[in-house]
Amino acid sequence: MKKTTAILLAILFSLGLGYQGYAQTGTEILKKLDQVMFSAKDLSAKNKIIITSKSGKQEVRESTVIQKGQEMRLFRFTSPASQAGIAMLSLPNDVMYIYLPSFGKERRISSSVKSQKFAGTDFSYDDMQAQPFSDKYNAKLIETTDKYYVLELTPKTKSAYSKIIAKIHKTEYYPISTDFYDQKNEKIKETTYTFAKVGKYWSASEITMFDLKKGSKTQIQMIQPKYDQGLSDDEFTIRKLIN
Repeated sequence: MKKTTAILLAILFSLGLGYQGYAQTGTEILKKLDQVMFSAKDLSAKNKIIITSKSGKQEVRESTVIQKGQEMRLFRFTSPASQAGIAMLSLPNDVMYIYLPSFGKERRISSSVKSQKFAGTDFSYDDMQAQPFSDKYNAKLIETTDKYYVLELTPKTKSAYSKIIAKIHKTEYYPISTDFYDQKNEKIKETTYTFAKVGKYWSASEITMFDLKKGSKTQIQMIQPKYDQGLSDDEFTIRKLIN
């Protein structure tokens, strides 16, 4: 009898019908993605940004970015001269500021305008915010392939997006692509990612955002990322934003 039971259990395991401890939920997968995206204590890098219009005309910009932990990020354009100094600061508790040199003062970004585009790019303020995905979205696993998981993400709070469909690398847990849907359930944007190992961290060497309605795209290429430098919280203040 014991031998028969053991054989039945072995068959169930082989069919995936036995113990389900290895089956991950969407929430668990999303948290692992956050661990990859925010694994470093801090980050500093230069960026090359290429904005391509529907007609194919390109604008090239440069910027710097620093980040600490999961919810502090300071992004600043450094060229061309017409964009230099424009900066965005993302802080905990859903707080964001933008600084426009032409106005000479910072402005807090309200939740109602976070869906607007940031400084003429195809990324919105919401896309630029430093915040774990698992804090912003509920996750449902809708497909598993031999290479990636597919998650359906729905906002936990009011958002311009009704849902996001995200493909997550099956073993390394970094994002492969994300598709954004508006409140009419129409796909309006999509993002593709290229990741490379820098030291012990997976680093997003290129992120491309496509605006499907405008026909434009914005590529952010990360150059010379540096990790775990011991950045101070003082680097993420309004004083640093405007200087």
